[in-house]
Amino acid sequence: MVSTIDLIALDLDGTLLDPHDAISPANRSAIRAALERGVRVALVTGRGADTPGEIARDLGLNLPTVCCHGALTKDFLANRVLGHIPVPLVHAKPMIEFAEAARLSAAVYVDERFHRLAGTARYMEDMRGPHWNEVASFGDIAIGAPTFLRFFGRDAVRAIRENFGDLPLHFKYETWGEFEELAVTSIEATKKNALERLCADLGVAPERVLAVGDSRNDVPMLRWAGIGVAMGNALPEVRNAVDHLTARNDEDGVARAIERFVLRPHDEQKSA
Repeated sequence: MVSTIDLIALDLDGTLLDPHDAISPANRSAIRAALERGVRVALVTGRGADTPGEIARDLGLNLPTVCCHGALTKDFLANRVLGHIPVPLVHAKPMIEFAEAARLSAAVYVDERFHRLAGTARYMEDMRGPHWNEVASFGDIAIGAPTFLRFFGRDAVRAIRENFGDLPLHFKYETWGEFEELAVTSIEATKKNALERLCADLGVAPERVLAVGDSRNDVPMLRWAGIGVAMGNALPEVRNAVDHLTARNDEDGVARAIERFVLRPHDEQKSA
């Protein structure tokens, strides 16, 4: 059996990262084995650029990374932005002003840095470190068109969807247990679109891509890839949207997918 996979696209939260934001030894070993066989690996995540950049360097990846739900693609080795699709300011500005007036838990991502209102609740574990900035008012920062916006908690999510849900933007709604989050990007900014552009630049056909993810916003990417794999911890609607399933993110699901679709076929080809 000949392996047809030239590139592996991995989501981070709920996929490559375990519930403690760590990468298991088995996942590391499988990624390393794939790289040694000449298969390229790219991270495709909703996070801002800081953590994906650190993980890409830690794993020895040499491909650009797709961040911010597809709104930002960056080559961290060259420290060069390859693609940036911000939220049009004509839409972002009213949403930001509304969020501040209503004291919603919100964050604005500009110039690879998150800004949030001082005194608002902190919900997400990634809202820490030097890439976060507290401001008394969003008006205190020089906001051009932001890369993306984030709204945290049921009240904030509901308010934004009710007041701005008809705008021509992407509203990426996720649940983490009972916690709700809404990320807003340009309508052109999706993981699928960014991965498709990256693969076109590399000359990799979609049928030679293995993509693994767990969230609603991963589904178009999983369905575009030749082999799309949903994590065992994914929502039922995500698992039902694709043909292949793997184990949970706390059971080395990424490693099992790589072994099944990349390493095992490669070894069978070698021994034939």
